[in-house]
Amino acid sequence: MNTNSNTYTVIYSIILVVVVAAVLAFAAMFLKPTQDANVKKDTIGQILTAGTFANVADADILETYKAEIESAILVNLEGEKVGELDIEDCEVYGTADLKKQIAAEQKQLPVYIFKNGITVVPCYGAGLWGPIWGYVGLEKDLKTIKAVRFGHKGETPGLGAKISDEPSFSEAFVAKTIGEGEILFEVAKPANRQTENNGVDAISGATITSQALGKTLNMWFGFYQNYFAKNASVEVVDALINATGELEPVTEVEPVNTVEE
Repeated sequence: MNTNSNTYTVIYSIILVVVVAAVLAFAAMFLKPTQDANVKKDTIGQILTAGTFANVADADILETYKAEIESAILVNLEGEKVGELDIEDCEVYGTADLKKQIAAEQKQLPVYIFKNGITVVPCYGAGLWGPIWGYVGLEKDLKTIKAVRFGHKGETPGLGAKISDEPSFSEAFVAKTIGEGEILFEVAKPANRQTENNGVDAISGATITSQALGKTLNMWFGFYQNYFAKNASVEVVDALINATGELEPVTEVEPVNTVEE
């Protein structure tokens, strides 16, 4: 065959493309289990941080999770248990699973309950440039925030990315509480904040990302509101009743989808 002909060039290009595509497809299939395992480990690491198990060595993340978790369950909007996650297999809900629950009519929302008394719930929504998510650790009253861990995909470094990179932002959530009514939690500029105990200041220069995070938290706390009401520590509920004489019923909040379709 004439190596200088157009036919030879076309055939050679086709063979080269097919071979390269086959190699890449094989590599992707071969590496997928490892990639999935790393994503799961990263997710569990974020859940552990929200559960106050911070700075766990990468090699110890899975064993620490299995040793410290008491139960991992799925609940619906009524706050009822509808399933369980396999602890031995370290089964958790990743970001793709959380995104599906926003639009699902019959929601199955994950709840991670640790032996130290901390309950961790997730959130997922839309930031400025891509999805944002997080895990919130709550005290036994299922109202007071103990620790948080947020993540993002595509937010601007030094600005919106600070929701996960800036320790002082995460620390601002500690001891804050989930409110009642329409605003369960908000992240906004100090001048625009309508709440005190159930909100934190937005990050300077990253107002849009901050507000998106606040809307995301407000939506997901609304999803879990009935679970919180039904499962708050008996001791805490008794203390509230003794202090006020009565326990006001939970006001249902209509969640707003903050995820861009």
